Amino acid sequence: TEGPAAVLARLAVYVDGWAALYDASGAVVASAPEWAARRAARLTADVERLRERSAPASAVLGDPAGANADDRVELQSLGTGRRVRGALAVGTEGALGTAERYAVHSAIALLTLTTERSSGLRAAEQRLGSAVLRMLLSGQPDHARAVAGDLYGGLLDAPSRLLIAESVETTAEDPLPSFTETLEAAAARAGEAVLAVPDGEGPRLVVLAVDGGAVVGAAEEYAATEAAEAGVFIGLSAPTGPIAAAGAYKQAEQALSVAHRRGRALVEHEELAAGSILPLLADDAVRAFADGMLRALYEHDAKGRGDLVASLRAWLSRHGQWDAAAADLGVHRHTLRYRMRRVEEILGRSLDDPDVRMELWLALKTTTRAEATQPPE
Repeated sequence: TEGPAAVLARLAVYVDGWAALYDASGAVVASAPEWAARRAARLTADVERLRERSAPASAVLGDPAGANADDRVELQSLGTGRRVRGALAVGTEGALGTAERYAVHSAIALLTLTTERSSGLRAAEQRLGSAVLRMLLSGQPDHARAVAGDLYGGLLDAPSRLLIAESVETTAEDPLPSFTETLEAAAARAGEAVLAVPDGEGPRLVVLAVDGGAVVGAAEEYAATEAAEAGVFIGLSAPTGPIAAAGAYKQAEQALSVAHRRGRALVEHEELAAGSILPLLADDAVRAFADGMLRALYEHDAKGRGDLVASLRAWLSRHGQWDAAAADLGVHRHTLRYRMRRVEEILGRSLDDPDVRMELWLALKTTTRAEATQPPE
C-alpha cells in the first residue's frame, strides 16, 4: 500500500499542480512537489478554520499573498467521523475537470484510510501509555521502561514535566482530543517523544513531556490563545525525573486546582512554590472559615466592649511580645493581657497552642481593613 507521500506525488502529477497533507493541528505533514511545502504552509490558518467545521468539509481558496495570481486551491477534510482529522490541499491553475476531481476523491479515500488506521494505532498506543504511566506513578520506572521499549525514546530517562489538563465546559465536543493533537503535532515537528493519555477521572488528560521542549511550549501557547474559549484548565509540574513521577502528578493536580480557583488557563507549580501563600487565601471556603472563626470577636467589638480584633492582630504580628504589641496599640501590657484572656474565653481556644495562633493569623489575613472595624456580613 502506498504511503501518503506517494499518493500526493501521483496526485500532483495527475492534476498538473501540487498537493499537500495536513494533520489535525494544521501542520503540513507532506507535500508534492518539494517546492509546494512553502505554498502549503501559508494555508495553515485556512486548515484551522476547516477543522472547526463538521466533517466532511471543503473550501476553495486563492493565493493570499498574490504571488501566484492564477493559483486555485481546494481544501478537503479527512476523517470518517464528525471531527476533522486532517486535510488535503490541491493547487492548480484552474478549476478541476471531471477526471481530476475523481483523482482527488480517490486520494481523499486513500488518505482517510491511512488517517483512520493511524487513529487505531494511536488508541493502542494510548492503552500502552496508560499502563506505562500507572507504573511510573506507582514508583516502578524500570518496569515502565521495559514495557515502553523504544516507544517514548529517552523521555523516561530525561528531565520532564507532567501536565494535567481538564475540560469543564459542557459542549457538544470535548476539546481535549484536539488539544492532544496539538501537543502531538508539536512533538512530531520537533522530533520529541510525548506520552499523552486520558485520565480515568472525568474529562482529563495527563501528559509527560520533555522539560523545556516543544510540547510544553505548545501547551503554553494553547493556554494563551485557545484554552479560555475551550474551557480548558492546565496544571504543570516542576521539572522532575521518572523516579519522582508521583510527586510531579500531585504538583500538577495542585497547580490545576489553583488554575480553577484563579480562573487562569495555566498555572505552573513553581509559581506556587516561589510565590506567597496569601493569594491562596482568597478561596471562598477559606473566607468562610475565617468569618466563622472571627465572627464572635467582631460581634464583641461591635457592641463597644473592647478592641479584641485589633489587639489580637497586633499581638500575633509581634510574635506574642507583650510590651511591643502594647506599645503598638498605645495601651498598658496588663490591658493587652486581659484582652487576650477575653479572646481565649470567647473563642474557647488557647493562644498557647501554635496551631491556634497560626489559624487565627491566617484568618485575620483573609479579612480586609474594612472588616477589621465591622462584623462580616
